[in-house]
Amino acid sequence: MIGQKSTGVLLIGHGTRNESGTAEFFRLRDELAAQMPSTPVQAALLEFQEPSIDAGWSMLVEQGVEHVHVAPLLLFAAGHAKQDIPSAIKESQKQTPEITYDQCRPLSRHSGILKLVMSRVESCVAQLDSARERTALVMVGRGSYDPCARSDMLILSHLIEHRSHFGCVRTAFYAMSEPKLPDILEEIANQDLFDAVVIQPHLLFEGRLYQAIAKQVENASEKHPNLKWKISNYLGPHHQVARAIQTRISQVSKA
Repeated sequence: MIGQKSTGVLLIGHGTRNESGTAEFFRLRDELAAQMPSTPVQAALLEFQEPSIDAGWSMLVEQGVEHVHVAPLLLFAAGHAKQDIPSAIKESQKQTPEITYDQCRPLSRHSGILKLVMSRVESCVAQLDSARERTALVMVGRGSYDPCARSDMLILSHLIEHRSHFGCVRTAFYAMSEPKLPDILEEIANQDLFDAVVIQPHLLFEGRLYQAIAKQVENASEKHPNLKWKISNYLGPHHQVARAIQTRISQVSKA
């Protein structure tokens, strides 16, 4: 417990060159701030956009914050959560060693994230005239060289499978992990077991990665026009994402 210290939140996103994705990140910051009206919430980005982590830290210090809850806006724990963010925070703290901090867990399989994924998937299913047992769901992660992050994505897919009751639920990755999305889409299309395929990109915001995944789905649909293809929306700056972040902050505060 931190006692009576004045606390603030440093929400750290990966960053993107995509203007829409960047705007969505700041909208999520606003959503989190609305849920924590008595706590300063400052946004920071690892790369591509400002403010930097160091600048975000300084802004909180200028507001009189004495303890910072570092909240990585990451779906899984990989290099950014384990190395890049802790390293950057340590550098920032050198200028103000009296300011203490802790770091929250990534969102991972928070119940609110699971509910939001299911909501995105069900919205797609409602638009398809296809029996659920003849529909395949493909959960797509960015991919990581970190085995824990890959395992986390596989477990997430298993939990969604348990809740959704599709004909099959498969996991694919865009990069750095196997199996790759085009291979899974081709495998499903060639099985002659399904009438429709729903693809759920497990991403936070708009950006080049979402666009690249959409392009791979488009390629599969052109090759296999006999199937119905539907790509779902990413998570976005949704209030359930902000609530999940708030829960992670609460968990580390009580540790």
